[in-house]
Amino acid sequence: MGRQVAAGRLGTTCERWPNAMDWLRQLPLGQYVDGEKGWIRHLDPRIKFAWALAFLITPILATAQWRLSLVALLLLLTVASGLPPRIWYRTLMLLMALSLLVAALSLLLPASRTLPLAAQRPAAEWRDGTNDQSLRPQSPPAGAWELLRWGPLQAGPLNIGPLVVNRASVKLAFNSGTLLFTLVHSANLLLLSTPAEELAWTLGWALTPLVRFGLPAEELGFTLLLSLRFLPLVQEEFQNLVRSVATRAVNFRQLGWKASFALLLASGERLLANVLLRADQGADALIARGGHLLSTRLLRPMRDSRSWLNGLALLLLGLLMGLRWQLGWA
Repeated sequence: MGRQVAAGRLGTTCERWPNAMDWLRQLPLGQYVDGEKGWIRHLDPRIKFAWALAFLITPILATAQWRLSLVALLLLLTVASGLPPRIWYRTLMLLMALSLLVAALSLLLPASRTLPLAAQRPAAEWRDGTNDQSLRPQSPPAGAWELLRWGPLQAGPLNIGPLVVNRASVKLAFNSGTLLFTLVHSANLLLLSTPAEELAWTLGWALTPLVRFGLPAEELGFTLLLSLRFLPLVQEEFQNLVRSVATRAVNFRQLGWKASFALLLASGERLLANVLLRADQGADALIARGGHLLSTRLLRPMRDSRSWLNGLALLLLGLLMGLRWQLGWA
């Protein structure tokens, strides 16, 4: 009887959570998806790498208009890239939700407030009527920078105080949300459209001038190749761990928050142990094959690039950097 109940629970859980257990397969985050559609696949990997660096570097010390423009440009490039929407749609929606969540949390964080300036002259001098009162340091009016005040909030015996949203917190929320979206999606778009071998070859090519200074360019390129190849293994281990917890029909409400947190820590420990075991097996396999590093010079781009498309991409990249230099400074 007990076995039948357990089997019934297992079957119900598997029927209820088939999509939840396979959601990682529908999110190719950081993985190359092969195909012929999309002009972005036919770009030279060095140009795509330069564009990714532009999206990573230009938001530094940039205005809010420039950050928002980068987000709009990324969305435009994603829609017009020619890649099938099923590749990037779910990842884009998830990333946008995460960026909005980070922005909302940053909006509620206490931001720095402008403190009144301390007097640079002794107080006795200010009592002299001959002194010009207009020279006194004026404190900013209370609430001049506040956009919203809600509270005070009560959390048990603690009085957290009023929830204040001012211009500084709004700026922090806007910067954090746009920066997270720009960094993650630009790298993901590069990895979706470029094989790992081409990225390793591009990194080795970019670091070639530094070889004379003793920088191991080929070792770094081979390390990047191994890291990109290792990402699907990490996702597979995480997928198996989620499936193992879901098929056991764990009721988190009955466990309580302490037992649920303990289960989460145990699952994370098991995930780390499995990932390290996979890394150990990969190292053993590399040593068994002689332990020789693959030269990045042999990893030529497998796809023929189009010269006119590369020239147009370089021209637009130069225009982007020129606009950043003229208009993007905060």
